Amino acid sequence: MNQPRSPIFDDLARLMNDAAGVAHGVRREVETIAKTQIERLLSTMDVVTREEFEAVREMALLAREENEKLSQRIAELEAKLGKGD
Repeated sequence: MNQPRSPIFDDLARLMNDAAGVAHGVRREVETIAKTQIERLLSTMDVVTREEFEAVREMALLAREENEKLSQRIAELEAKLGKGD
């Protein structure tokens, strides 16, 4: 026994589907507005980008390695000269 589909239920289903689509669109719009506002706020603050931070971090690591090599070289030279303090 198949019951005929009720146009009221079809309309209700279509309305719910449309409401879900609208809700999704509103969510995207709110996310976009929030992102824009946060980017605007961050641009007025004195902060660095992730790329800038990583570049400076890499430079610091390389400088530390070079410093350790130079300290070791100085210690070797001082040992050769007999200044082993």
